[in-house]
Amino acid sequence: MSDAPDQIREFAEQAVAYVRRALGIALEYDSDTLPLLDHYLRNVPPDQVPTLDLVISTAGAYFGETVRRRLGGRWELGEDSKSWRLWLTTGLNFSPAGFVAAAIAQADLDDLDSEFDAPERMRPHVEAALARMGDVSFEDYYSLCGRLDTLEHVHEVLVAVAAKLLGEQVPSADDGDVDDEAEALEPAEPADGPASPLPAAAADDLN
Repeated sequence: MSDAPDQIREFAEQAVAYVRRALGIALEYDSDTLPLLDHYLRNVPPDQVPTLDLVISTAGAYFGETVRRRLGGRWELGEDSKSWRLWLTTGLNFSPAGFVAAAIAQADLDDLDSEFDAPERMRPHVEAALARMGDVSFEDYYSLCGRLDTLEHVHEVLVAVAAKLLGEQVPSADDGDVDDEAEALEPAEPADGPASPLPAAAADDLN
């Protein structure tokens, strides 16, 4: 896997330093220590704008890099750190800073994107996968742990759907349900032709 851009690494390491200073424990870019970041974010003062902006950018870089190390993908950087996006190999993409801002506010925000997105041909599969997930608590929905669980599930389903459409053998998943979901997630065929996700190897052609 290629290294993250320098800006991402620097911002992510700042987040690690902030959490270590506040809680005395180091983040490890894994799901085991991600609850520590959720706990840290719950104590960020929303009325201190400079601090809030810095935390959103640095924690966003850390969360995005945690996802990238687990699922692969690439960063898409812009001039504003809040606009940085992570693209997974299936085309699923999101704004890590938007997820962090929503976790702090416990609400979706008008000025930051806190939704999942995908190339148009893949959106029906993403929407179907999200619709089939069980209900979660308000806190879990906005937590970064909850976002990671959702990303892993939807990404895995999209990989299975792509493999099914290509006629490849779909690897068995830990939960044993991905094969069934791949079949259940066939979206209704739109007027201009069937929607289908790209396989991982071709995902960059969409970006």
